[in-house]
Amino acid sequence: MAKFSPSDLAQVLSKLPTQPTNESVLVGYDLADDAGVFRLREDVALVQTVDFFTPVADDPFIYGQVAAINSLNDIYAMGAVPITALSIVCYPQKEDLEVLGEILRGGQSAMNEAGVVILGGHTVDDAEIKIGYSVTGLVEPARVITNAQAKPGDLLILTKPIGTGVISTGIKRDIASEGAVGAAMKAMTTSAAAASAEMQKAGAHACTDITGFGLLGHAFELARASNVTLTIESARVPLLPDVLDLIAQGMLTRGDKNNRKYVGDTVKFGEEISREMQSALFDPQTAGGLLISIDHAKAEDLVKRIDGAVIIGSVQTKSNYLIQVI
Repeated sequence: MAKFSPSDLAQVLSKLPTQPTNESVLVGYDLADDAGVFRLREDVALVQTVDFFTPVADDPFIYGQVAAINSLNDIYAMGAVPITALSIVCYPQKEDLEVLGEILRGGQSAMNEAGVVILGGHTVDDAEIKIGYSVTGLVEPARVITNAQAKPGDLLILTKPIGTGVISTGIKRDIASEGAVGAAMKAMTTSAAAASAEMQKAGAHACTDITGFGLLGHAFELARASNVTLTIESARVPLLPDVLDLIAQGMLTRGDKNNRKYVGDTVKFGEEISREMQSALFDPQTAGGLLISIDHAKAEDLVKRIDGAVIIGSVQTKSNYLIQVI
């Protein structure tokens, strides 16, 4: 799905008039976090997000699952618990409605498994299929985890391998292997609920989920919001099967160029980092993993508690670059 590039979106948002100050807004869009947070009472805050996109799987049920999990993960990235959702459906009225039913069944399955109730939604006739959800969650105000509190000395944990954008392109061009497709579908249908609960227990300082801006795009936002520099060890970053080979064959999305432009000259690559690996780090993800910043003394234990999680880098005092890839 062609989206606004992050730099274009930032340009549009920067020209909007300043909203009236509201002390109940704990997280707005100014720091590009994963969801908005609004305090209702001293002991409870509302967390809200929305996302939708074109099909990323041939199986309509799986596509629906991925659409739901992608939106749910924004809530989990804030350390919150999702409670309700509204569906967003753009679907050609002339197409098979049984397929739409399967998509929505997949989405409802993922939502219900997370304890979320779908209250309704909105449907429009559109030439291109797009499905997604607006999700609402709850969290104690004091327990909100944002992208703005990473601290020098922290270690960075990534909870899923990357490369879904590249593999999705490979699927469209019919060159992705069964192994790569299967691994990508498994990654995209794995919820961040368990990882979120564990990072809350461990006392994570900051978190963001890795989606359309790629690992480096979202890492850039975390570094900028926290006023720190992130060092990412490329050899530690987990990749889905065949990702570098697919990149070498040109299986890139528009997101590669857009995400590079967004991060700009705030990232420094070591001379030994291949162009293929650079593209993997910029690859836009769907329902990607969480990038967690946590005290170094707690990182190893947290990795043991989250299936598939790995330490991929560290946080330093801000330098000339927001991200260093070594």
